[in-house]
Amino acid sequence: MSELKILPTRSLGYGFIPPEYLPADKDEYYLRDEQAGKPSDHWRHLTASELEELVRNGNTSKNWDDVLVAEGFDPRFVRGCQFSGLVRIGQIGDVSLSMHDLIVPTGLLNSHIVACDIGDNVAIRNVRYIARYIVGDHSMLLNIDEMQTTNHAKFGNGIVTDGEEESVRIRLDIINEAGGRAVLPFDGMIPADAYLWAKYRQDASLQERFKAVTESRFDSRRGFYGTVGEACVIKNSSIIKDVKFGDNVYVKGANKLKNLTINSSKDEPTQIGEGVEMVNGIVGFGCHVFYGCKAVRFILGNNSNLKYGARLIHSFLGDNSTVSCCEILNSLIFPSHEQHHNNSFLTAALVKGQSNLAAGATVGSNHNSRSNDGEIEAGRGFWPGLCTTLKHSSRFASFTLLTKGDYPAELNIPLPFSLLNDDRTNGCLAVMPAYWWMYNMYAL
Repeated sequence: MSELKILPTRSLGYGFIPPEYLPADKDEYYLRDEQAGKPSDHWRHLTASELEELVRNGNTSKNWDDVLVAEGFDPRFVRGCQFSGLVRIGQIGDVSLSMHDLIVPTGLLNSHIVACDIGDNVAIRNVRYIARYIVGDHSMLLNIDEMQTTNHAKFGNGIVTDGEEESVRIRLDIINEAGGRAVLPFDGMIPADAYLWAKYRQDASLQERFKAVTESRFDSRRGFYGTVGEACVIKNSSIIKDVKFGDNVYVKGANKLKNLTINSSKDEPTQIGEGVEMVNGIVGFGCHVFYGCKAVRFILGNNSNLKYGARLIHSFLGDNSTVSCCEILNSLIFPSHEQHHNNSFLTAALVKGQSNLAAGATVGSNHNSRSNDGEIEAGRGFWPGLCTTLKHSSRFASFTLLTKGDYPAELNIPLPFSLLNDDRTNGCLAVMPAYWWMYNMYAL
């Protein structure tokens, strides 16, 4: 059965919150007004001369009474736009915005704007469809195919909105591929939160408290708008849906961004580049994601990087980490992790930070049983060498260094600062305790 519906054109931009979820004394804009934080007298109706110039410049609306503006609005800088629903436009002056070598005059050009609040001196050009966003001052939105927010947006957090089924809740299946250690992601979560939640599954009351704390941090009401912070640049992108952008975000050429919180600030701006697809996740402050990376059901810690086609799925990558050209599945990784090479693979693992996976390392992709619930746990300073292959389930103490080799069996290494060698000549596993202290102290 087709989900395509035929609706009257005049309904476009209205009825965002279903009546059954709208408080009796509120209209559909009450949450939008809370988010925007503007006084009631900030907006005014168009004057006759402003309306005349808007029409002369090729702009259209089914109801011009629902196009409101702020003082300082100049209709000369609005051309070829279609307005639907309640649209509120801030000051537009004869100024330009500059980002790197890109200089764009402020104003609205050739865009379809549906029920949005637009800040002061914003440049919106060639945005085919933007619906229910609050756009901060001095931001650029250029050449975007689709940008919208649904009435049940969760912005990457593991909650359900009023009236939704539990089955739609987003979970991260970290550490274990079979899902036995799933956690609910939330903006502000750190690896220690995820660790406690994932590891103490036997404590039912603790698990319920984690869920309750997560739900208490966020509002389950329907009707929140997506936000674009101040001084953001979003350009040449295809699909943006249910995304909350912080200040100073820079997005260029993204394929798809959906159900995300992207944290960013003037001091720690986040950048997302060409060919990126990110769905159901949280992006920390000061992150960089470029060149075809894919991230699905994830948390990316502050000041971390995904580059060159990296894939991050059902995983938490801690602060100050860099992952390039490789794949991470179902893993919880504490801060300062490095994984740079095209053919490394990490799955169903708990890695406690200050770690590095060398080229060709295959950590956890092979099983010595038919079950898929094996796990690898590695302490801080884990360093598997070139072309290392490890089997589930294995455990390593802190600062374990593994030489190149295909380790055929599960490993339990309780001695920290050790060097492991798969000694095929003598048919044994050689463990050299205190190797780091004797030969590798510069790396500590």
